[in-house]
Amino acid sequence: MRHVIALDVGGTGMKAALVGADGTLLHEARRPTGRDRGPDAVVESILGFAEDLRAHGTAHFGEPAAAAGVAVPGIIDADRGIAVYAANLGWSDVPLRDLLSARLGGVPVALGHDVRTGGLAEGRIGAGKGADRFLFVPLGTGIAGAIGIGGAIEPGAHGSAGEIGHIVVRPGGPLCGCGQRGCLERLASAAAVSRAWAEASGDPEADAADCAKAVESGDPRAQEVWRNAIDALADGLLTALTLLDPHTLIIGGGLAEAGETLFTPLRAAVAARVVQFQTLPEIVPAALGDTAGCLGAGLLAWDLLAEAAAPTAPRKTDPKTDPTEVAT
Repeated sequence: MRHVIALDVGGTGMKAALVGADGTLLHEARRPTGRDRGPDAVVESILGFAEDLRAHGTAHFGEPAAAAGVAVPGIIDADRGIAVYAANLGWSDVPLRDLLSARLGGVPVALGHDVRTGGLAEGRIGAGKGADRFLFVPLGTGIAGAIGIGGAIEPGAHGSAGEIGHIVVRPGGPLCGCGQRGCLERLASAAAVSRAWAEASGDPEADAADCAKAVESGDPRAQEVWRNAIDALADGLLTALTLLDPHTLIIGGGLAEAGETLFTPLRAAVAARVVQFQTLPEIVPAALGDTAGCLGAGLLAWDLLAEAAAPTAPRKTDPKTDPTEVAT
């Protein structure tokens, strides 16, 4: 059975699957990245995992994978297949596409950014299915975004389109890891809510999920933390929808697990900020959870095969100017 390898590499763990041509998950597996052993060990973990997946496919489906897709965090150069930089994995300028292809017997490999790859899956087969313009925003340790246009994800001129977590929503606010102050990520990510609630509650172990529960129970301290985060998030999203005018705004990540505790006030806050010339998009929760990156990596692999199989338009020649064209 024809299939591809899909790999989603995170900061601490990897999710993988063998994916059939119809999108069926034929096999799923997870492993740690081994980042505590250094960046070289992380790369070898990825290569070894892919090699084992290839062997599994050969043994159980009668043939090796036809291609592979891999989603990684940080900065990537998708055209050259290079993982440029990832702080949480410690690597820089890793030719991951070529390394994987060599380990997998020369099959084609697609490299994608983790958030944009997850957005690709949400747009095609998840919460954004049917929307020709959408924005996918996962609220996790950080905040990023994937801009969906016509079934594809817009990478930008330099591969950094969609980084809305670094829109400044509170000038002069708390220092962000990027060096700016008042970034959306620093105020409305799951990590930001966890920090604020740990301080407000006096419990250093408290996190965003605990804050959401306290909001539901009516704790005024939690409600203030939650309201501040939602106000910052609504301001950042307003900037994004003003620039992009999406039909659908898909919110994922750990903070979205709070359900309507998040979505009800967030929809109201965004609606209150929209002015006459703007159109309020549908704001929906992500549908694919933590499998989005892996599913998206599979889509990248199948797209690669489809592009390779597409017929090439015949070259037009002029016998007067093309020396290879022989007149009869």
